[in-house]
Amino acid sequence: MSEGATGAPDLTAAPPALASPGGRAYWMTLEELVRSPEFLARAQQAFPGFAGALAESCDRRRFLQLAAASMALMGLAACGPEVQPRDREPYVEQPEGIVPGRARYYATATELQGYGTGVLIEHVMGRPIKVEGNPEHPASLGATSAIAQASILGLYDPYRAQAVTRDGELMPWQALVSALLGQRQALQRRAGRGLAVLTGASSSPTLAAQLAELQRTLPAMRWYQWEAVSRDNVRAAAVQAFGRPLELVTDFAAAEVIVAVDSDFLDAAPGHLRFARDFASRRRAAEVKGRMSRLYALESTPTLAGAKADHCWPLDPAAIDGALRRLAGALGAGPREWASLEHPRAHALDVMAAELSAARGRALLHLGASQSAANHALAHAINESLGAFGTLLQTIEPVVNAPPEAGSSLADLNAALRRDEVEVLLVLDASNPAYTAPADLDFTAALRRAPFSLYLGQYADETAAATHWHVPQRHELEAWGDTRAYDGTVTLQQPQLRMRAQRCSAQELLAVLLGDPMPDAQQLLRRQWQDRLGSASPSSAPGLPQADERWIAALRRGVVPNTAAAVVNARVRNDLASSLPAPRATTGLTLLFRPDPYLWDGRFADNGWLQELGRPFTRLTWDNAVLVAPRTAERLGLNTADVVEIIVADRALSAPVWVLPGQAEECLTLELGFGRRRAGPVGEGVGADAYRLRTSNAPWRIAIAAPRKLGSGYRFASIQREMTTHHRDVLKEGTLAQFLHDPQFLRESQPEQRPPESLYPAFQYPGIAWAMSIDLNACIGCHACVAACQAENNSPVVGKTEVWRNHDMHWLRIDRYYAGSPEAPQVVFEPVPCMHCENAPCEVVCPVHATVHDSEGLNVMIYNRCVGTRFCSNNCPYKVRRFNFFDYTAPDPRPGMSWNPEVTVRGRGVMEKCTYCIQRTRAAMIDADRENRRVQDGEVRTACQQACPTQAITFGDRNDPTSAVAARKASPLDFVMLRALNTRPRTSYEALIRNPNPQLPHA
Repeated sequence: MSEGATGAPDLTAAPPALASPGGRAYWMTLEELVRSPEFLARAQQAFPGFAGALAESCDRRRFLQLAAASMALMGLAACGPEVQPRDREPYVEQPEGIVPGRARYYATATELQGYGTGVLIEHVMGRPIKVEGNPEHPASLGATSAIAQASILGLYDPYRAQAVTRDGELMPWQALVSALLGQRQALQRRAGRGLAVLTGASSSPTLAAQLAELQRTLPAMRWYQWEAVSRDNVRAAAVQAFGRPLELVTDFAAAEVIVAVDSDFLDAAPGHLRFARDFASRRRAAEVKGRMSRLYALESTPTLAGAKADHCWPLDPAAIDGALRRLAGALGAGPREWASLEHPRAHALDVMAAELSAARGRALLHLGASQSAANHALAHAINESLGAFGTLLQTIEPVVNAPPEAGSSLADLNAALRRDEVEVLLVLDASNPAYTAPADLDFTAALRRAPFSLYLGQYADETAAATHWHVPQRHELEAWGDTRAYDGTVTLQQPQLRMRAQRCSAQELLAVLLGDPMPDAQQLLRRQWQDRLGSASPSSAPGLPQADERWIAALRRGVVPNTAAAVVNARVRNDLASSLPAPRATTGLTLLFRPDPYLWDGRFADNGWLQELGRPFTRLTWDNAVLVAPRTAERLGLNTADVVEIIVADRALSAPVWVLPGQAEECLTLELGFGRRRAGPVGEGVGADAYRLRTSNAPWRIAIAAPRKLGSGYRFASIQREMTTHHRDVLKEGTLAQFLHDPQFLRESQPEQRPPESLYPAFQYPGIAWAMSIDLNACIGCHACVAACQAENNSPVVGKTEVWRNHDMHWLRIDRYYAGSPEAPQVVFEPVPCMHCENAPCEVVCPVHATVHDSEGLNVMIYNRCVGTRFCSNNCPYKVRRFNFFDYTAPDPRPGMSWNPEVTVRGRGVMEKCTYCIQRTRAAMIDADRENRRVQDGEVRTACQQACPTQAITFGDRNDPTSAVAARKASPLDFVMLRALNTRPRTSYEALIRNPNPQLPHA
């Protein structure tokens, strides 16, 4: 996509891109907003006028000739090579409890930033194929993130390391054990002097106990910790505010007024799935009415919280520092003179302060991890003045393990290595430090100084190349372990797949160093939990011993009961605000570093599902970019697709530019996780490596000079590239005040007395009528539903080149629309699956009747009939069909056991689309028929519905008046997209309702 690639856009002369009945104008890209000639030409090419262009170019005879040739050519294209059968490994003896075709679920957890999230792994015939949320886990509540959904693909990644190596040579496992035991003997003679252990953030009680035991055995050892996307500022602020490290648990369901400052509470903060659910529960206007919460956002680069905010102001970091001080002064949390500090948003801040003050006990501030420790401490002081502690905020004991000594950062380890004080270095999955370490440390060179260095990591990555020993690490879905949720609740992790390579976990590796040459991971875990769950004992009686019952119950539920962290009654220091240092003054441009929403710090770079997910705001895939505000781009003479060089100290990086609406002026943002050099064939060489500019004293933002333009014409792969609404009404939006005054205010005019004329004969659906409702108030644009759909339905990864050609194969997309000015627009996310129209335009044009309706109203595809004419796609006004131009699955290196056997793996030449997860509906109907009953409401949940953290998607039988989907469709906010076309979609939406403050302008 090339937004504004033809020069600085004239933003004052833009006609509305899409006018809704309420008068709002929506647009997708800056080019569409300014109606540039290049964009209009591409749109005309993508959607040519049938009656105009075609009629002028050929007569009726020529048209029929072309149509016949197209059918013949596409029919031949559909006759590609047969999909090769995938490897199957049948049971010699079928295990007990396995029923062919019946899924089983096993509880475990995934961990990120040291915090665990409970999941259930779906097994079919003993093969793990799908990740779902664990409804009993406090951090999940049955939902998942896009990263968790894609973890199943990482489990089957054939490019993960499989054998132990020393200096690049294959070594047997026993050689590693002998080397570690030999080092242990030498270290015991020195009381551990010279031993350094570097870990990532972890909350594992077992790992913490092992490190404590190692410290007792080898008292002079040092434990260091490194996490590229760290929460160090959050922890430092807690020490400043409370005198010791504590963590916060936030209740967003009870909050009436929220101020989000560069906040990640909807997409990345520990517990974000729970937070999103709680937040959405107060945003459904039709249900909560006058109790709808209000969200303000201050941010330097767009966030999901800002997209859902009722008021959002893009501010540079210095302006955010000033805004927090002015709020603190106005609320009595800081010196009074702060209330009169000059600020470009002074009036808005004063209005916010007045509303926060009026909502004491029901209002809070939430800051993202990228904010400074001083700002986090100031937020604690403000929340204390608002009475949030004890009501909306609970302080608890720390959840994540931390080294007991000061001086345990990566910079401290780097200094120790350069002083040759480290003789034995163990790097245990510490965010791949050779790649993620701050550029000013030159950590790779320091790593090579250790006489004995060992790296435990899943891939033969950058750190593996810089250490002597590389030990392949178990994937978290094939390992025994334990982890704690954001509130401290413990989950036991259990392997979902038998390991087929020389891999081990951090617990097993430490057990060897502690003197156990043959560690058993399960027994290590059981010994850790024997006091609570009982020690392992053989089962000789018909029933299990009590200890085994408690152990199995904890594994089955995915939660160890009564393990939440203890609540601490802590008070914020009275002099906290006045003791904070003055914010540093900044001039010129600021470069911001943020984790990629899906690749995170780069650890998921080899995951094709995550690479190909469109980023929520840019819609980019397979790339990152320098994000620039429209006015800043105009001042610097930059456009989207220009390539610039950014210099920090003596380090330079070239990267393409993306002009992003909603970006703060004078701020450039570059996302982490790209530019990998050793990550497997999927992730290597994708995007620009932002770590080359990141320094240890400025991990989140750094002042830079104006970037130097190197060229233009960079080609991005975007999944919302050439699309335009053609002025059609696809959204409905209003305010809470309008809704409370008249709940029917968004309803279209009363329908005519007679139904609209149609070529379709009337058809009744007396039995089941499947339908879906999507709540735009709840959708946060996180893309968990898109990843879940891909995992469930065997959708292929096509790669960057095919995305360039608009050949992406996602069955579900989330369109991003803007409204208002490009400098501070409001954002709307709209999931778009197949509409399953009752008057389906696709059906009448299919020459072979490959797309048809079934008796429940589903628009289904018969792949054996499809000859690839693509007439149905051309005739679909919603553009929800995907054509398999190539056999994308043939070169896929995944083992066959990783694919969902309930869904056909399509070869080239057929049309694909959302089926409402027909395999799930059929399974439920078979069960109901066997039991001689109707399918119960909620018994069928589509993959997108099950993954959604905010419960934005509701699916069921609309003929059942008691069903949830029937209740949704009875809402006064219910609408269907493009109603005027009379396609009668089964998928409808609930209109977006915002709750702006009447004292502030509403965009």
